[in-house]
Amino acid sequence: MIESGSVKVKEIKMKPAISSAAPLILASTSRYRAELLGRLAVPFEVIPPALDETPLPAETPAGLAQRLAASKAQAVARQKPGRWVLGSDQVPSLEGKVLGQPGNREAALAQLLACSGKSVMFYTAVALVAGDWCFDHLDTTIVRFRVLTHAEAGRYLDAEPAYDCAGSFKVEGLGISLFEAIETRDPTSLVGLPLIAVRRLLFEAGYFVP
Repeated sequence: MIESGSVKVKEIKMKPAISSAAPLILASTSRYRAELLGRLAVPFEVIPPALDETPLPAETPAGLAQRLAASKAQAVARQKPGRWVLGSDQVPSLEGKVLGQPGNREAALAQLLACSGKSVMFYTAVALVAGDWCFDHLDTTIVRFRVLTHAEAGRYLDAEPAYDCAGSFKVEGLGISLFEAIETRDPTSLVGLPLIAVRRLLFEAGYFVP
């Protein structure tokens, strides 16, 4: 509150502005998210967050994605006061169990065969943070895998070793051949960043795309 004579006037906080001089910050180590964000033609730079991504006890996959997206943005926002920071996280879940990045062929093959003929939920969360301002969104995508043989899964990994992708596939590449169907509101969400939602969050922050 600011006192003006005997009258107390509530201080109005102005939102920071995104510009070429003060670009949006993407709090991420993912090159896929950086490539996607580039499609919106918003000026941005990348600062990787230092964050422990270990799930909390009894934390749901959706809750984990939301917490990590916000924590990534907040961690970098503390380093860059007065700047808008975008954090995002994606957590796939098979029958309630979180699927991580396989890291190697053996784990990727096991992951694909476990998903064979089943539906996997992908929770993709985004948070746009600046000071006390925070706008967020959670996107849910359902991926329905077709029945895969051991040979098919192996041939896929020979052609496209998606060892750095949770779920062990790249939907933007040959991975699309592994599915019966994808149910989503945003086709970019499964790649790692729901651009339809990000556009809306940027609008709420005062930045217009296009």
